[in-house]
Amino acid sequence: MLIFVLKTGIQLFDLEKFDLKLGTDTIGRNFIYAHEVSSTNNELLNNPEYYKTHGSVLLAEKQTSGHGRKGRNWDSNESMNLTFSILISNPKYLKQNINLINYAASLSTATSIENLYQLRTELKWPNDILVNSKKVAGILTESLSQESNISRLVVGIGLNVNQISFQGKFVIPPTSLKKELGHIADREKTLAELLNVFEENLESGLNPHNKILEEWKSRCNMLGERITVHIDETSKQGIFHDIDEKGFLVLRTDDKFETLHLGDVHII
Repeated sequence: MLIFVLKTGIQLFDLEKFDLKLGTDTIGRNFIYAHEVSSTNNELLNNPEYYKTHGSVLLAEKQTSGHGRKGRNWDSNESMNLTFSILISNPKYLKQNINLINYAASLSTATSIENLYQLRTELKWPNDILVNSKKVAGILTESLSQESNISRLVVGIGLNVNQISFQGKFVIPPTSLKKELGHIADREKTLAELLNVFEENLESGLNPHNKILEEWKSRCNMLGERITVHIDETSKQGIFHDIDEKGFLVLRTDDKFETLHLGDVHII
């Protein structure tokens, strides 16, 4: 594994311990550890000359401009959680349905939590991971295009590991692995397990008979429920009928079906 350390401070992440538990072929084999960056997504996405290697992972102990969907601020106590991004630059993955990579990331996060800690997870469309109806992690996928083709993509993941107090107002109350377990969780082991599972899911996404979406839907308790979908300044209500083969939400209103590409979903 190639390890690079940016903006060195006190190293609080055991790189050797992480390396011993990492079992991937490519994902995370080029590993960048930073004490502080503006945003791990921005750093990987907007420096194509510096970050070229497919599967590169940038982990930062602190983000000064960490964000989630719609530019929402993502607050994370320094050195307590896992805030990192994965670079996808191999064309064979970029040619597939990009939404599938987002689903693979959230499914992998949920699966790794269950594998290591036996906590039951739930997935909320489009990119939240819940434990006991509280948000433990979120996914943000961003990309760059060149001549209408995606040239590189980053998967940003924020996972609350050992933080126990959260400031601010939240639509979904936050939690962490430590709060749910009652003891400190191992960040190195958690990240290694997540990357191991993600590589498997990413590869299976190339298979036309892959079951990522079906596995994702099996963890989504919203399916079949009456929901409100907030899209910018408007909202729609109906039954969460399905997620189609492209990863879009299918909303049933009376006898009509509408496909929604994005939105904030809440059970009525």
